[in-house]
Amino acid sequence: MALPGFFTHSATTRGITVRVAPRFLAEQSDPARSHYVWSYHVRVENHGEAPVQLLRRHWVITDGDGRVSEIEGEGVVGEQPHIAPGSSFDYISGCPLPTPSGSMAGSYTVEGEGGCFAVAIPSFALASHPPSPSPSAA
Repeated sequence: MALPGFFTHSATTRGITVRVAPRFLAEQSDPARSHYVWSYHVRVENHGEAPVQLLRRHWVITDGDGRVSEIEGEGVVGEQPHIAPGSSFDYISGCPLPTPSGSMAGSYTVEGEGGCFAVAIPSFALASHPPSPSPSAA
């Protein structure tokens, strides 16, 4: 079940929906040392008719100065979860940056009926301050 308003970003590929909710962790950040930390809650939902297994992750992380880091590896948080039709898998992880803003995007490699395929992870902003409200039209 998606919590309305909690997952602020989503993308669907071949019946697999990835939802993400980032959160700035002020208590773990130290701006004087250029150290900013975010957590992100991910939910992978299987809306297809066959089970899938999440095998690999690929993240593209861009800091506020445009520096790009790529992270690849097996599974997520030490697991390669099997996700049955109609079910989901949730996990929480984190990302430190040397700048007060940045972004993340990427993909998962999942295996299902017919082999492996890439599932998009939606792009999402990492911001240490909430966005300013838009000026209202006068």
